[in-house]
Amino acid sequence: MSKRDLKKYLGELTKEQLEEQIIELYEKFSPVKVYYDFVFNPKEDKLLQESKVKISHEYFPIKKPNAKWRPKAKLRRSVAQKIIKHFIMIGVDPFVIADLMLYNIEIAQTYSSNNFIKQELFYKSIFNSFEQAVNFIISNGILTEFKDRVFSIQRETIQQKWKNKYDFEAISDKIDL
Repeated sequence: MSKRDLKKYLGELTKEQLEEQIIELYEKFSPVKVYYDFVFNPKEDKLLQESKVKISHEYFPIKKPNAKWRPKAKLRRSVAQKIIKHFIMIGVDPFVIADLMLYNIEIAQTYSSNNFIKQELFYKSIFNSFEQAVNFIISNGILTEFKDRVFSIQRETIQQKWKNKYDFEAISDKIDL
């Protein structure tokens, strides 16, 4: 069904019929429920904090109270990517999304500053996150608010002697013009 056909169909329904359909969609489909729950009660700060905790646990897992061993860091970039994609889908403020994108990189750098990471994929993946974050920030016109953090991330790659530090530098040079 095309968007035009949908508009025509919805235009023929009464207000009560529309309300019934929306309530049915809300009850039947989880993404619709999530969307409406967010629209009517955003609580972006709480959502951001919960997401930051989730991401930080990928790098610094919490030991369970009665456990004899500490869980190993998983370093999964996909966890943050999933959260960021969800934030974009439900319409979270771009400032919040940009903050989370940069936080994801910063927490990974914090981890790598104290832990040797052999996998080249880790560094490539963090670079991809950096590039996506910078593109998102520029496309939303909020570079001035996040410029210091972007450059701080780039400087940290040099300080930690990442092999792909020049890739980070190339991105930073483009926005510093």
